[in-house]
Amino acid sequence: MSKPVLYTFSGSAWAAAPELAVAELYPDGAIDMKVVNLVRGENFNPSFIKLNPNATLPTLEADGKAYTTTKDVVAYLVENASRPVKRGTSLIDIIHEDRLDPNLALLLSRNDEELKAKGAELLSAYLSGRQDALNKFSASIEATPFKAFYEAKIAANDSVLSIYKSEAPDAAKEEFFKRSQAHFDTIAAFVNQDLPNYLPVSGFIGGEEPGEDDFHLGAWIARIVATLGAQTSEEAAQAVERSYGKSLPEKVAMYWRVWVSRPSWKKVYAKGLGNFPFAFYGRLP
Repeated sequence: MSKPVLYTFSGSAWAAAPELAVAELYPDGAIDMKVVNLVRGENFNPSFIKLNPNATLPTLEADGKAYTTTKDVVAYLVENASRPVKRGTSLIDIIHEDRLDPNLALLLSRNDEELKAKGAELLSAYLSGRQDALNKFSASIEATPFKAFYEAKIAANDSVLSIYKSEAPDAAKEEFFKRSQAHFDTIAAFVNQDLPNYLPVSGFIGGEEPGEDDFHLGAWIARIVATLGAQTSEEAAQAVERSYGKSLPEKVAMYWRVWVSRPSWKKVYAKGLGNFPFAFYGRLP
């Protein structure tokens, strides 16, 4: 039987969730890792869309089946682990809601200062790369069955790209700022008010070792604090206090310390929390 194949990328917020699970639950080499470079838009290759119609990471091929959502990928890894793992709760669905989307948090800017801080890096390393890839792949014969998908993605990416290129109308930019602020406020409220209610006094939600909830939550928190300016795990507390005007709630801070001390965490985030090939994080106001 062939080994499962995990399609991943170091800059993907959610691909870190199964990577943490693999590092915790499987011996080295048990899962094959294949990199799909999001900066180059490799996820928009028609061959990958055939595997995952959403063109998203993580994606897992195992037992002749494709698992195409973070929840399904992590669930497979948990179910097939060699040791028992505490199964997930409703928290998984909550942190995957659009209102808490860590990818949206990465792309949004609340004002001209943030727009300038993110702009050049995002343009050169991500948004423009996505647009180029979408235009290239959508023109291929293999892309014909996915015409509607490409049209929607090209339009959505271009709308954000136009803001960062200062080509959007002022009204569109102001609406973008308002949307960004609302998303920022929603995530801040969740971290400060709601999240502590889901966390234990000590250890992980899964107990002494990470459970299914923890793989999702660990990856989510890592991306959120990165978007606040933390480049390393050690900078998280300072970044949160600077951005939210208050320290992390004690239970959240404790949970963070427990996670970042794990060998699995140090392996997955060896290159830093952003793990993305642009470094605007440290320049955010």
